[in-house]
Amino acid sequence: MSLVTLATAKLHLRVDHADEDALIQLFIDAAEQSTADYLERGVYPDAATLADPAPDLNGIVINAAIMAAILLQIGNLYANREAVTTGGTAELPLGVKHLLQPYRYGMGV
Repeated sequence: MSLVTLATAKLHLRVDHADEDALIQLFIDAAEQSTADYLERGVYPDAATLADPAPDLNGIVINAAIMAAILLQIGNLYANREAVTTGGTAELPLGVKHLLQPYRYGMGV
């Protein structure tokens, strides 16, 4: 999807070495996919990509709120490398739903 660069994610995580680049890239990919799944729509880096080759009528161009939600998820995945659950259910990190809710296409379950 390539919405968040490795450099941006590392800046957010305050990582200044290359030892975990592959792992951080995995977290970027997972957070971007999770965001698109939650929004129930495609998320694009710019309007040109949204329209190429055919317009995605339900798609959305990334904005600051969506970017922040993706970065929060990356930070959570980086900090919590094991399954962390309370009462048997896993939740998106605090703030992610709040940031994404206005851009969600369907109500979902």
